[in-house]
Amino acid sequence: MIDRRTLIVASLAAPLATTLASPAGAAPAPSRFPIWPGVAPGMPTPPVVDAFVKRSPTGAPDDIAWPHVATPMLTVSPAAAPTGGAVLLIPGGGYSRVAVGREPGSVARWFASQGITAFELLYRLPHDHWAAGPDTALQDAQRAMRVIRARAATWGIDPASVATIGFSAGGHVTARLASRASLGTYAPVDAADRLSARPVVAGLMFPVITMTGPLAHAQSKRELLGPNPDEATALRYSAERDLPADMPPTLLGHAADDATVKAANSIRMFEALQAAAIPSELYIIEKGGHGAPLLKPDGSANLWLERYLLFAGRHGLKVRA
Repeated sequence: MIDRRTLIVASLAAPLATTLASPAGAAPAPSRFPIWPGVAPGMPTPPVVDAFVKRSPTGAPDDIAWPHVATPMLTVSPAAAPTGGAVLLIPGGGYSRVAVGREPGSVARWFASQGITAFELLYRLPHDHWAAGPDTALQDAQRAMRVIRARAATWGIDPASVATIGFSAGGHVTARLASRASLGTYAPVDAADRLSARPVVAGLMFPVITMTGPLAHAQSKRELLGPNPDEATALRYSAERDLPADMPPTLLGHAADDATVKAANSIRMFEALQAAAIPSELYIIEKGGHGAPLLKPDGSANLWLERYLLFAGRHGLKVRA
């Protein structure tokens, strides 16, 4: 239950991009814009209203999460010296909220520092009763990939070099984007929807994967599929199932002591990737819990990001030589 006193209704100018301040001589300024040209598809009645809460009473002003999303957005962190590569970051939140700020996060800034233009996705949630139901977040992920490609020239991006990386429940969205990029989840709305939604490489960090059995993350399963999904529905939305031959190369990272989303989720996905002959790597660290830091205190990359960039560079993401 969300305390109404902490609930802040976000007033977003959907047709307009927001440009954030950038120091003189630095990389191009970050910006934030809606991914749909009008109202997102399948708006329920009464309509959803954008709202966010602070993740901690003592946290930074932009340390927020969104329990309701009406206007899916991309926050762009342009690279100062772009390689031509780009990455779509999909945050988590157990499908009950989306843990992303309005300004670029530290991981997005790290990618930009490596020459990779980074896009953070604020996506819609199925509990708000959108017409697409469990495919609501997938709609936004597909649309985001297409919009990035459609506007690639704006940021010096090669449309053939757009990767993705997702975290926790965002890892489930990412895994489904990678395996269901060609699934028709919405009617095309403009020319961007003629473009591919398939990422060239996928990264899954401490991901929610399966919706079946004791390995399923209970909150994500409930928020995505409802309180009592039947077995067929749970199987359909288990990300390790029915991987296509064109599934992008995929890297996974998990902590063995993750008590929130069991590391066996990543192991199960890795086994499925291997069975489908998809290039894949898996890194399980001994300790770190759920959401182990991807960056060191000095801002340099920890294992998973370091390996992801190397892996992605071998499989089509343009990286620095």
